[in-house]
Order: sequence, then structure tokens, then C-alpha cells
Amino acid sequence: QVQLVESGGGLVQPGGSLRLSCEVSGSIDSIGDMAWYYQAPGKQRDLVARITAGGSADYIDSVKGRFTISRDNLEKTIYLQMNYLKPEDTAVYYCNGDIRSWGSAMSKHYWGQGTQVTVSS
Repeated sequence: QVQLVESGGGLVQPGGSLRLSCEVSGSIDSIGDMAWYYQAPGKQRDLVARITAGGSADYIDSVKGRFTISRDNLEKTIYLQMNYLKPEDTAVYYCNGDIRSWGSAMSKHYWGQGTQVTVSS
């Protein structure tokens, strides 16, 4: 059983920072590409940033220069450092991963439960 558990969300003032974490646990053989998505109320879930197994990252334009995605393969954790937060960043943030469990021939996509980020004064 593979689980992704996010943490680090909360309420922050505009211009502030948060660091989200996503820990992968379970019977894991390999972890491939990972990503963070966000979903604002009444809107679809959209990609924010992704990172390959080798550590290459890319971002949507609205967060470039403000957000940084990283991964610690030994700890099976990915992070999203969010700086200079804006009210429009308010959303539930979800972790997503391409993970192969022990005994499986193929990887599957897994989602975390989400963590709320609210940017407001």
C-alpha cells in the first residue's frame, strides 16, 4: 500500500512563505516523477510544479521565481518552498507521484489527500 501524505499548509499573509512536504510511504520499489498540483474553490486541479527522478524541475509561469520544488530520494519526500505568496495562490495543494510498488511490473499515479494554503491579510 503506497501513501502520499502532505503537510505544511496553513494561513499566511501576502508576501510570506510556506514549505510544503509530501512523504511517500509503503512498499516502494521506485519513485519516478513527482509533482505538486493546486485546486482553488470552484476550479479544476492544475499543475504547479514537477520534478523528474533525476531532479529536473519545471514550473507554471505564475510561480516561477517564487516557488521551488525539490526532492530527497533517501527520505522519499518532496518539497515545495513557496515564497512571496499572493492571495491568488490560495488553494488546496496536492502531491502526485509516479510510483512503483514492490512486486509490480508498472508504476501507478498516486495522490495525497491535500493540504490547504490560505494567503490572506
